[in-house]
Amino acid sequence: MKYADRILEIINTTDAHMTAEQVFLTLKQTCPSVVLATVYNNLNHLYQQGKIRKISIEGCPDRFDKNTRHDHLICCRCNKISDIHLSDITTQLEQQMGFPIEGYDLKIQYLCPQCRAKQEE
Repeated sequence: MKYADRILEIINTTDAHMTAEQVFLTLKQTCPSVVLATVYNNLNHLYQQGKIRKISIEGCPDRFDKNTRHDHLICCRCNKISDIHLSDITTQLEQQMGFPIEGYDLKIQYLCPQCRAKQEE
């Protein structure tokens, strides 16, 4: 199995939003000869092909996610990422803009329950 196939399988079978390093450590368990640069190259290639999503948060390493229609909640304090399933607004955006769009990436910032509890202490 090629590295790209295995990396895609890792991302598609987890609910975590993994960094390249986390993907590397997971892949290394079954492919001990893999190097980190190979993982980065394959992640970028899979992203460019539209097979995975890349989640960028300022000041944090990129995270990678399965390419299914969903949006993300991102904690303003700890940067924890959680999936949220909202109705697809592609049609509404296209009507408002007057032309087709390729897609959108909605990131909703909030304070997660753990950080909210720490704030209230």
